[in-house]
Amino acid sequence: MSTTSDLSRGAFFRHDNQLLKVLDYDHITPGKGNAIYSVKCRNVETGKQSEIRFRSGEKIDLIRVDEFEMQYLFTEGDFLVCMNQESYEQAHIPKLLFADAIKFLQEGMILKIRFDENEKALSGELPKFVELTVTYTEEGNKGKLLKPAELEGGIAIQVPLFVSIGDKLKINTETNEYVERVMK
Repeated sequence: MSTTSDLSRGAFFRHDNQLLKVLDYDHITPGKGNAIYSVKCRNVETGKQSEIRFRSGEKIDLIRVDEFEMQYLFTEGDFLVCMNQESYEQAHIPKLLFADAIKFLQEGMILKIRFDENEKALSGELPKFVELTVTYTEEGNKGKLLKPAELEGGIAIQVPLFVSIGDKLKINTETNEYVERVMK
């Protein structure tokens, strides 16, 4: 058993028979009384976010997690079929693990998938940046810094005024924001 001082962002733990992933946490020391940990977490099965408070030093059940790089092959219903880069085994990974970033998924992309000790997929990450082509944008208005644009796959983002149709852009998959224009 671990204690609350072992918590970190991205850690997995079991609480009230639910498997949770730590999104963020704060160590709060009030003027009077014991310190507490306020943990913002996501339920791995349902995707629901919640906030839990623990007393400092309280015992928690941390889960050991293995991370593998897997190549995305194709979609099958609510699952992504991915291949382990080391053993070449295929696995069905739930789409739910990728949340909103799933819209950036491209065939052949290398994903980071985390598994628990029972080989159940717990979380997945896309690469931090992807390169996509602009399929539609309007002329920008002077005085504004950004204008709307649509990228391949129907993804809508805000881009600088100098971006035009056909430009290849580097996009941050975590924040859905324009990073830079990629030179051909």
